[in-house]
Amino acid sequence: MPEENATPVVPEQAEAPASAPDTPLAKLTARLADIIQQSGHSEMWGVELSSDASHAPTQVILQKFLRANNGDLAGAEKQLAAALAWRQKWQPTKLVSQAFSKDKFGGLGFVTNHKDDAGNNTVITWNIYGSVKDNKATFGDVTEFIKWRTALMELGVQQLHLNDIKEPLPEDGTDKHQMLQVHDYRSVSFFRMDPAVKAASKETISVFSTAYPELLAHKYFVNVPAIMGWMFGAMKLFLAPATLKKFHPMASGASLATELKSIASSLPQEYGGSGAPVQQGLTVTLVDASETAKEETPAQREPEAAPAAAPAPAPVSDEANETVAAASQTVVLPVRPKEEETPAEIKKDDAPAAVEPEVKAVEGKATDENAAETLPAEGESKPKAEADGSPASAEIASKEPETAPKETETAETVETAQPEKTA
Repeated sequence: MPEENATPVVPEQAEAPASAPDTPLAKLTARLADIIQQSGHSEMWGVELSSDASHAPTQVILQKFLRANNGDLAGAEKQLAAALAWRQKWQPTKLVSQAFSKDKFGGLGFVTNHKDDAGNNTVITWNIYGSVKDNKATFGDVTEFIKWRTALMELGVQQLHLNDIKEPLPEDGTDKHQMLQVHDYRSVSFFRMDPAVKAASKETISVFSTAYPELLAHKYFVNVPAIMGWMFGAMKLFLAPATLKKFHPMASGASLATELKSIASSLPQEYGGSGAPVQQGLTVTLVDASETAKEETPAQREPEAAPAAAPAPAPVSDEANETVAAASQTVVLPVRPKEEETPAEIKKDDAPAAVEPEVKAVEGKATDENAAETLPAEGESKPKAEADGSPASAEIASKEPETAPKETETAETVETAQPEKTA
């Protein structure tokens, strides 16, 4: 007969599984499936994104978006969703195989690979602005320029082989999955602003700052006239130190080998090395203009934006809504507001025609390396303080206290010079 006061046996409870680390990366990974569903696109830089935390390529991509937003989860999620929606719309991986006009873009962009003694590969994208023959032809059609520039960027990203990544980035460690960029300004005039160049520059910054975060380790501006040194010095006043470290202006292209000692011997001779000319590097497909016209069909052209594609946004200035042309759906890209045009610039006869807004400017986006994406903006009409030689301008004075989201705006001052050949 059992004892009345016997203690009941309590079945052992299984140990609760260890919860995933409560980190921004883990949280962003958990949100990824919903982000992909909302954007309708699951590919980023050639990688098919996975919600599996063990998929290293996806983890590295998510880390890049987090780092671009200083670890802010909400900002990273917003930017990732916008970048995926943009890729869904523009299909940039297909642009790499698209043919572009040789007359407009021939000699302007290249991608090269350089091995150091340890076998590590460095990818460099080159923009040779002295090769531009006609500003209006190259930069006048903003949509076409963005497509060409995107194709070149995607070609460079392919050389990073992101699908081969085996492990996530170390916490607060170096990101080795990045490339370098060289902007060569030999034979470029910095003394007159071209509206077509300015429009293309702003669009490139607007798109790339959202769509390609943390892919550029450093930018080298070579063959920059010594007279322009003040401009880069002025950047110290309003650029975050981490971003400033990525910009390297040089009066001579040969100085590049001094900066990149580990791969100096493989650099082209005009940049201080003994390697092949940059023109022997990879580039996008280029054909004669007549062939480009034959290949274009109505189905390939961008559809006009439908008025009812999205709810009407709150009123913002035209400059705050720098756009990538003609789209059937509105894609919100979180970039910094743009400064207002001066009346003189708006009235110029050769200013490019307005385009339908696809990319809306939204505050709160933290970027850095895409800040000086196209050409230095020395030739813009400046307020009196700048005209007298002072780097301070009305634009700078009106900014809020320096924060990470303002870095892209700063570098716009480095982006819109006139790439017109000097005599």
